[in-house]
Amino acid sequence: MQRSPASVSIKTVKLKTPFILAPLAGITNLPFRMMAKQWGCALVCSEMVSAQGLVRKMRRSMDLLQSDPEEKPLAIQIFGAVPEVMAEAARIVEDAGADIVDINFGCAVRKIVKTGAGAALMKDLKTAEALLRSVRAAVTIPMTLKMRAGWIPGGSQALELAVIAEACGADAVTVHPRTATQGFKGNADWSIIRAVKARLSIPVIGNGDVFSPRDALRMMETTGCDAVMIGRKAVGNPWIFSQCAALLEGKPPPAVSMEIRKETMERYVDAMVAFLGERRACPMLRSRLGWFVKGIPHAGRFKEAIKSISSKADALEAVGALNALGSD
Repeated sequence: MQRSPASVSIKTVKLKTPFILAPLAGITNLPFRMMAKQWGCALVCSEMVSAQGLVRKMRRSMDLLQSDPEEKPLAIQIFGAVPEVMAEAARIVEDAGADIVDINFGCAVRKIVKTGAGAALMKDLKTAEALLRSVRAAVTIPMTLKMRAGWIPGGSQALELAVIAEACGADAVTVHPRTATQGFKGNADWSIIRAVKARLSIPVIGNGDVFSPRDALRMMETTGCDAVMIGRKAVGNPWIFSQCAALLEGKPPPAVSMEIRKETMERYVDAMVAFLGERRACPMLRSRLGWFVKGIPHAGRFKEAIKSISSKADALEAVGALNALGSD
């Protein structure tokens, strides 16, 4: 893969910039992904989807495959521990129109790990290899994976899995260099990303502790990674993707005015209601709209105001009143 400020490729999938949305459980649904795409995200990723759920055609899992042509390219992330089931789930993902199938090797939530899936696979490399080979044989679209540093400090498990993944035909690897037991605590050890990049010929995507556009570029410069995946900092801050792209081109990151913030929130309200309906969307918006006001004056008043919204009109009224919150 050749990287330049204007072009990044993962096998056949060409990206306009090297800035990617991370899969976030319960967050990166279609409206969120569309918002990120509108703000310059080059590749969006679904929240993780159960392979068993897909194979069994369970409604919740199948619903997570909903997409829109305008969000392409799209990666769908699946999790599981049974190679044959993962292969069948990958076929379902490909048939649903995904551009990339991503495999979760990083989730350390107990209910996932106890099934042998997610980060548990980093302790069972024999199963991990069988799983990767099965998925690679099942689909023609690019296959990627997202991993942690492993279960022990130092990154040796990540390095070993990355080498196996490349040998199994993976087209890119994402590394979040915290151990499975760290969660999001402590610091991400970017040296592990650098070590993985030094060993592989396929693209390596860095993830972890990217809190600003300058962090994204610093990660690329210090680790040599081909692209940067942004997760938590994109929540309520989707313009980070356009800011990263501007900085990469040597331009100052564009400022986010209150009007831009409000317009983004209004579009998100519209999309959530259209996607889920008012009854399901409004309870979610009572907390999610609060994401967008972190760090601005009188954010507390806004968060209090949205606790009672019960309709799209309520939500839009609260957003429209943002400018007036500071005036008495």
